[in-house]
Amino acid sequence: MTATLTAPAPSATGRPAPAPRQLRWLLRLHRPALITGTALTLLLGAALLWLGGPLTDAAAAAWKEYNACGFTPRCSYDQDSILLYKDLYNYTTFAVLVVPFLVAAWAGGSLTGRELESGTVRLAWTQGVSPARWLVSRLVFPAALTVTATGLTAWLHRRAWTAGEHRIDTTKLWDDTPTFYANGTVPVALALTGLAVGVLAGLVLRRAMAALATAAAAVGVLWALVHTALPYLWSPVTRVSALGDGPLGAGIAVEEGVLTADGDRLAAPCVNGGMSGCRASLDDIGAVNYYRDFHPASHYWPLQLVATGLLLVVAVVATVAAFRLLRRRTGGTPA
Repeated sequence: MTATLTAPAPSATGRPAPAPRQLRWLLRLHRPALITGTALTLLLGAALLWLGGPLTDAAAAAWKEYNACGFTPRCSYDQDSILLYKDLYNYTTFAVLVVPFLVAAWAGGSLTGRELESGTVRLAWTQGVSPARWLVSRLVFPAALTVTATGLTAWLHRRAWTAGEHRIDTTKLWDDTPTFYANGTVPVALALTGLAVGVLAGLVLRRAMAALATAAAAVGVLWALVHTALPYLWSPVTRVSALGDGPLGAGIAVEEGVLTADGDRLAAPCVNGGMSGCRASLDDIGAVNYYRDFHPASHYWPLQLVATGLLLVVAVVATVAAFRLLRRRTGGTPA
């Protein structure tokens, strides 16, 4: 049987505590996490600015020197800048993508889970803060910080990637999975969803560590589902090619195979129709062309925005569930 949290009566004035008081309380209670989060965001932002500025220029110059070497057996070029650019790009990309997990873990483990486990929430309610307003304060201000931090780092990452595109030979393609997500709006939406799911997990479990682990795992599951569904969130384009050319079309692959004279789609037994053995197999099934369904670069933002919208729907559902659960546990105390 689920225990009911009894919410204290409103203050003598009958009015809820003003928002500034709740904000000051929230800042004081979670000051270490806020300071750490701000420091990490600034550090990541500085690294991305360096990556997209001086380091990109140095790496691009080094690649220009290297390409000018030709077949010269001994050639001097700045290899260290090339390697440093590659390493820093990978590290900062990982950092951008891990932010939603950190937000979810903090929301579940500290923002609600720890307060419910320690009983701190009751102190807030004795100060004239209703349960609903307490929950609003745990969602609105952290959501603003989350959007600012994740949006800024994603924008800086895209800026750094764009600066190296067509200038550095080893720049990741737009459809490289980590690059695809780090350059767009999905990390922002996923972080907001992680916040909402973390708050809900804290309310459900009322144990900091359990809520932390549950929220982080939920973000991982959501991201896996989005990644699996992504190719089907927007209509792909189809490119038909000759058997001797193989399947053609650069981008996010959705499906490929062979076409028969009747227009039927079949699985391709091989993809190198120029070789005699493969050509014989293709002739046996009546293949006349290869086809490939894929998403070109022009589909980047449609895919990002549809995935973002779906994640925001999940965030709204989790938020509504959190308010309903809190209202039920506190006996329907009015806001």
